[in-house]
Parts: sequence; C-alpha cells; structure tokens
Amino acid sequence: CTRQIISEKLGRGSRTVDLELEAQIDILRDNKKKYENILKLAQTLSTQLFQMVHTQRQLGDAFADLSLKSLELHEEFGYNADTQKLLAKNGETLLGAINFFIASVNTLVNKTIEDTLLTVKQYESARIEYDAYRTDLEELNLGPRDANTLPKIEQSQQLFQVHKEKYDKMRNDVSIKLKFLEENKVKVLHNQLVLFHNAIAAYFAGNQKQLEQTLKQFHIKLKTPGADAPSWLEEQ
Repeated sequence: CTRQIISEKLGRGSRTVDLELEAQIDILRDNKKKYENILKLAQTLSTQLFQMVHTQRQLGDAFADLSLKSLELHEEFGYNADTQKLLAKNGETLLGAINFFIASVNTLVNKTIEDTLLTVKQYESARIEYDAYRTDLEELNLGPRDANTLPKIEQSQQLFQVHKEKYDKMRNDVSIKLKFLEENKVKVLHNQLVLFHNAIAAYFAGNQKQLEQTLKQFHIKLKTPGADAPSWLEEQ
C-alpha cells in the first residue's frame, strides 16, 4: 500500500477512479468548508447580539431608576426604560432562534457530514489497498508462469478478490451515505434557513408577535424570566 501511494504521487502508478463518486465527495468537502464559515459567522453574530442585549437591559434598568428619582422627567425616562427592556426581550428571543440555528447546523457539519467523511476515508483506504493488490497481480501475470510463480499468482488472485470485494462494498456504502446525507442536509437546512430568515426579519421589523410565533413554529423554548406586563411600545 505504501508503494502504491508513493507510485501514485510520482505519477507512475495507475489508480481506480469513480469520476461521479469522487465529484460528489469533492462537492461535500467544499460545502463543509462553506457551512463551517456560516457557522463561525453565526456564532460571531450571536456573541455580538448577546452583548447588545445585555447593554440594552442595563440601559433599561438605568432609565427605570432615573424615572423613579426624577419626577420632572418621570414619563420620559419611563418610556425609554420600557423601550430598552422590550428591545432586550426581543433580542433574547432572536438570540434563542440564532442559537437554535447554530446548534442544528453544528450537528449537521460536525456530526452528520463528519460521519460521512469518515466513511469516505475508509473508502479511500480500501481503494488504495485494492489498487495495490491489483497492480501486484498485473505484474505477476506479465511474468513467467511456472511451478514457482503459479502459487504466487494464485495467492495474489485471492488477495486481489478479497480487496476488490472490500472496495466495492465501501464504494457502495459511500454512495448510500452521500444519498441519505443529501436528503437530510436539504431538510435540515431548509428548516433552519426559514427559521433564521423569519426570526431576523421579524426582529428588525419590530414585529414581536411574529418573532415569538417563529420560535413556537420550531418548538424553541427560551429560558426567560417572568413575563412582564405589556409596555407602551407593545401596545402601539
């Protein structure tokens, strides 16, 4: 196998190529890199949103405190306190949607896709072994056939057949896993992209009801403190 690997790298040895399967594997590896980038960016967005929500909640508390202590500006500070608290509440809801998106895509990338790529590695190892024993058999068949070489040829033929069957099995396993992965990927990403879009759109449109409805649609539960009474902004 080592000789086969070196031979291939030097461009001397022949290798078995399944063009369709290898094209699918290349696409999978490329997509994994792109999904990892989306995951990284979504995690950055989550961190930044968390910091903003934390600041808004602190600002709301500061406004509320001043509302109690500044009678002449009680109403103005109160409005600002309610606004910041509502923005923080909606931000926490959006944060729940984004983190759910991150968790789902992370599972797809680092578990589901990674599991398929593990099978791909096993397939590639089986291919190298198969080509190594195929090359050995071809070289023996090109040589003399006598009492000394015939047992070697027969043994080489048996080893070749064993590794051919292993290679064929692994190729079939990879094809099946790629098919199921594609179906699962489309289903997962469809749902998660709809969630991400709807949650972001509702948040920036100031549509609190639609934002909360989006989370209910995807059965996302938030760990939030006790429900507050509707503020002036919620009633508009």
